[in-house]
Amino acid sequence: MKRSDRLIGMTHYILEHPLELIALPFFSDRYDAAKSSISEDLAIINRMLKVEGIGYIESVSGAAGGVRYVPQYAEDKSLDFINSIAERLEDPERILPGGYLFMSDILGEPATVRQIGRLFATAFAPLNIDAVMTVATKGIPLAYAVASFLNVPVVIARRDPKITEGSTVSINYVSGSSRKIQTMVLTKRSLSKGATVCIIDDFMKAGGTIDGMKNLLKEFDATVAAIGVLAEAEDEEDDRVVTDYTSLLQISNVDEKNKHIEVGKGNFFTKEYR
Repeated sequence: MKRSDRLIGMTHYILEHPLELIALPFFSDRYDAAKSSISEDLAIINRMLKVEGIGYIESVSGAAGGVRYVPQYAEDKSLDFINSIAERLEDPERILPGGYLFMSDILGEPATVRQIGRLFATAFAPLNIDAVMTVATKGIPLAYAVASFLNVPVVIARRDPKITEGSTVSINYVSGSSRKIQTMVLTKRSLSKGATVCIIDDFMKAGGTIDGMKNLLKEFDATVAAIGVLAEAEDEEDDRVVTDYTSLLQISNVDEKNKHIEVGKGNFFTKEYR
């Protein structure tokens, strides 16, 4: 096999298996090449991943070592993407009653959702996440996008139990926006005890729903290592019940009467693990 052909095959495999430890003999056997050649190929791939600003290849030494692709979107590209979404969301026609924004069209664009997932994965990749959790329904596409880059399963909490999911664990929580008592359920088979979890949601006001997910995860002895939200409402900061989170966008100065809204950067660039 020509080196050019092998490089394409290896790059495709690496990108399709993020954060998965791959032993060098795997590539040697797969492409019938010497380990020295594979090492040279990996150096080329690593250099190009960095040039493209989409991550790097990490080497793990030892008998059980190998290499793994770590997704890491370049900061300048991340900023450009966030600014482009903010500009789209500032359209006054998106304002809904209660200070919410219409975002369903953006959450329905595969390429946009994939980029959102790439950004959150950039922040959360070092945290050894076991699963991504969200609540039905709008957060589901975001959760799957993040999980695809972290190479972990998605866990979905629901308002009502499904008979096809077997036994469940349920809790009652106070919705941050409506202040109503609501129920959240999660099937027992969806998450292992003691898992490290990342919570993903599309929009956060006071954070009641996310706090509900955190309390539900306590029933599984799970650790919440990260919380990611696409957009947060600035005017709810004083009443917020969730404080440790990562947001891409911050919505402020929502004037329903005059149809004016401001959307800026969230705290994505200020979190310590970046």
